[in-house]
Amino acid sequence: MSQSVEIGGVRLHLAHPDEISVSWVGREDALRALLAAWQVVVPEDRPMHPRVLGKPGVGKTTLAYAAARSLGRPVYIFQATMDTRPEDLLITPVVGSEGEIRYAASPLVSAMIQGGVCILDEGNRMSEKSWASLAPLLDDRRYIESIVSGIKVKAHRDFRLTATMNDDASTYELPEYIHSRLQPQILLDFPDEEEERQILAKHLPFADEEILQYVTQFLQRAHDADERYTVRDGINIARYALKRLHQGQLGGDFEVALRESVSSVLGEEALGYLPEP
Repeated sequence: MSQSVEIGGVRLHLAHPDEISVSWVGREDALRALLAAWQVVVPEDRPMHPRVLGKPGVGKTTLAYAAARSLGRPVYIFQATMDTRPEDLLITPVVGSEGEIRYAASPLVSAMIQGGVCILDEGNRMSEKSWASLAPLLDDRRYIESIVSGIKVKAHRDFRLTATMNDDASTYELPEYIHSRLQPQILLDFPDEEEERQILAKHLPFADEEILQYVTQFLQRAHDADERYTVRDGINIARYALKRLHQGQLGGDFEVALRESVSSVLGEEALGYLPEP
């Protein structure tokens, strides 16, 4: 049953929080930096809106979600795309079962109302027009104005926001007035060897240590060559190799399974980063 609230005479139907079973393994300094940005140290202070920047697959969303859950608040994830419109970010009119107009609050607005945390995922895929609708939320005003519903929504004092951003070419440049509102910047790089092995073990508790170590060495060799392969790729490689081994057609040879898996997941050009036999 969806929850709803009335604001300015308009009934808003709220989104459900996201429930994901994840935990943060790795850089504690990044976790502390994110939580510090959200702190309010005196009544006159206000939380900041950090952006987490890094290559795809390094764990930006996992970091943000784990930090948000550590606060004990509901977490809402909004997946930004190049097609995201201002009304998608805020409040969308929808036709009800009996032909009536209902107003659906986005995950972001639901977090504002509920005092939750919103993760604006891959935020730099959005256009400036969409970002402009959030400008008053990201400064001392802390509200949004919805043109389609004709109401203004103020953020709950416990509301927190972070934006994750991919460091790649398929994104928009942030307008300066938004860039200055999304501070501080938290850079998330590839994990070191032991952290990477721990992440793999966390996601693949059923994998043999030999496989985890082999995939970790592959990833570290790729990082040293400045390849963009990430631990997400490593998880997919190990998982597919385990499935192939389970079929029983490779004679239990995990190196053969991993070579096939690397080729299938990343392409033959990635085989050069496999550890020496």
